[in-house]
Parts: sequence; C-alpha cells; structure tokens
Amino acid sequence: QVQLVESGGALVQPGGSLRLSCEASGTISKIYSMAWYRQAPGKQREWVAISTHDGMIHYADSVKGRFTSSRDHARNTMSLEMSNLKPEDTAVYYCNSIVSSDVGSPNEYWGQGAQVTVSS
Repeated sequence: QVQLVESGGALVQPGGSLRLSCEASGTISKIYSMAWYRQAPGKQREWVAISTHDGMIHYADSVKGRFTSSRDHARNTMSLEMSNLKPEDTAVYYCNSIVSSDVGSPNEYWGQGAQVTVSS
C-alpha cells in the first residue's frame, strides 16, 4: 500500500506565488518517477512537471519559466513552486508516481488533488 498526499492548495491573486508539496508514504522499495498533473474545469488532465530517477526534471511548455519543481529523494517528496500565476492556472493539481513496493511489480498511484484558484 502506497499513499500520495498533496498539500498547499489555496486561493491566490494573479501574479502571486504558491508552493505545493507531495509526499509518498507506505511500503516503498523504489520510486521510478514523481510528477505533477493538473485538471482545469471542463478540460482534460494534463502533465505539468515530472522528475525521473536520473534526477532530471522536465516541464510543460505552458509553465516553463514560471514553475519550478524539486525532488527530495531521502524524504520521498516533490514540491512545485509556482510564480507569476495566471487565471488559466486555476485547476486541481494532482501528484502522480510510479512506485514499486517490497513485493510485486511497479504500479502507478495518484493523490487526491489540491485545488489552486487564481482570481482577484
């Protein structure tokens, strides 16, 4: 059993900043990747940022230069620092990870989501 929990969602004014965090817990042998997705009202869920095991972090074009993600391998956490937020960034942000436990094959897990609203 593996759990992903997001924290930090809030209401923010346009141009403001916000930090989200995701923590993976449970029986974990290996984390192959951690990522952030988001889903805006009436739209499909989209990829935002991903951290692979080689330490590389990649960003979607829509957030490059504004969002920064950091991975703490020792604590099994991943943060998403967002700046210059725009109304179109309003969405539910989800943590995603591919994880293997002490038994069984790797599986994909999702967090419950964190609401980020950018509005005056």
